[in-house]
Parts: sequence; C-alpha cells; structure tokens
Amino acid sequence: MTLEQLRIFIAVAEREHVTRAARDLNLTQSATSAAVAALEERHATKLFDRVGRRIELTEAGRLFLVEARAVLARAASAEAVLADLAGLKRGSLHIAASQTVSNYWLPPLMHRYQAHFPGIAMRLTIGNTEQVAAAVHEGLADLGFVEGEIDDPMLEITPAADDELVLVVGTSHAWAGRKSIAPSDLRSSRWVLREPGSGTRAMFEEALVALGIRPAELDVALELSSNEAVRTAVEAGAGATVMSSLVTSAAVAAGTLVQMPVALPKRRFLAIRHRERHLTRAAREFLALAAGNGQAG
Repeated sequence: MTLEQLRIFIAVAEREHVTRAARDLNLTQSATSAAVAALEERHATKLFDRVGRRIELTEAGRLFLVEARAVLARAASAEAVLADLAGLKRGSLHIAASQTVSNYWLPPLMHRYQAHFPGIAMRLTIGNTEQVAAAVHEGLADLGFVEGEIDDPMLEITPAADDELVLVVGTSHAWAGRKSIAPSDLRSSRWVLREPGSGTRAMFEEALVALGIRPAELDVALELSSNEAVRTAVEAGAGATVMSSLVTSAAVAAGTLVQMPVALPKRRFLAIRHRERHLTRAAREFLALAAGNGQAG
C-alpha cells in the first residue's frame, strides 16, 4: 500500500467517479482504476460497488476512507516538519474558513502573507463552521477560521478578529422607512437565513433567545448556504436577515439594503488548530499576522 494509492482512493471516494478523479489528479483513467483495483485485490476487500455509471463506497470502503485520510494527514504533517527545517523558503499552508471569514476578511491577509513568504503555497477551503472544525480535527487543514462557537476538546481556539452583526432589509420591506424596531416586531417579518450549522445563524439565534424570542417563532422563508444568496434574496424583497457588516456594507452604501437600528451583539472570528498536531512555522506566522489585524473590515 502506497501513499499514492491512498491519495487516488480518496479522490475516487470523494467524487464517486473514476474519470473525474483521474482528471482532477492529472492521471489517466486506467492508472486511477488500477490503483483502486490493486488495493482491493491485495487485501481481498471490495471498496466500491458499481451502480450504473456511478460507483459507491461499500461499508468497508467507508471505514477505510477514514483511515486513509488520517494516514495522508499524518504524512502531510511529517512533510511539514521537514519543511520547517528549511525555514519559510518553501512549504504549504492549508486554511479552512467559514464563508464570511473566507470571502471578506481572509483574502487581504493571505495577500500580505504571500508578499512576505512567496515560497509558501497557500490553499483555502470554504465551508460552514461545523465543516471547518471537522477539517481541522481530521488534519485536512492546518488552520481554521470560523464565526461560530465550537465544542471540540481537541481543538485550540483563540480570538482572531471582532465582527459586527447587523439586521438589514430590502428597500421594499415594510420596515425600510422605520426609525426603530422593537424585539416583538421580529416575529412579524419573513426571514432569509443562512443554513443551520453556520456561525451567523447560530449567533443570531443566540441573540433571539436573549431577547426572549424562540428561533422557531420566526417565519423563515428561505434557508440559503451562501452569504451572497442571502443578500441577493433580501435585496429582492424575500424578507429580513442578520449578517456581518462586512457582507452588507457595500449594499447599504449603494442603497439596495437598509440597515435597521437594532442592537445586536458583536462576535469574534475565531482561529482554530489541532492541539496535538505540529504547528508549522508557516502556520505560526499566519496566526501572528492575523493577530495583528484584529478588527474585521
């Protein structure tokens, strides 16, 4: 069993398609199929079922996928230790981040980091808070940056930046011309919200509870998995929403969204890393850079 075979197996498993995996790995389809077949034959275990033109993991394949990812993560960690010995002249840094952080706060930081350390290859994966935490826990990312709270004793969590949540509506919304909004008014509007599991959704629901409103009392018209989709729907009149001011400021300035005078708690963007995995110099330098840029926006 080789690391290359594991890498190919993981790619096929994640895409459930040999041809797509081969294309993304820049391999031939025959080489990709042969690597999977070699694993199955050597260990007399079927890893995939062929279902029509698709393939699906067997139960053995699902169990093996967890271990294969762990092995590659450990191999990457070992390589990172060696890269540290060469200073910051070469190496890699994989960051996972939730949407608001990755789309609005991280890009300028990554640009500044690359200017200082051009030999470090950077990769950014975007997901919600739960997905980012899982990536760091499993060793698929060196660092994570999220908006929501995380309950995982294996992850070390430190504040990275402050952020402001704001309530906004479209120009055609009934609240658009109002000078004030009472907490009880929140039940009267339709809402467009991020999906459960997102940091923004979790923080808003905490704020609702503090105001004496159960989240289930809101009329949620749409649940969308991207900030841009939420903002566009609200601009079109689908309802009210609560989002980071980083997401809404340009639209408010342009007059397509109206920010309502509702006091909402500030939140923090959080940096996360695995407690038991080696923290590379590349990662340490990025955390230091982030700490010096503590105000979102």
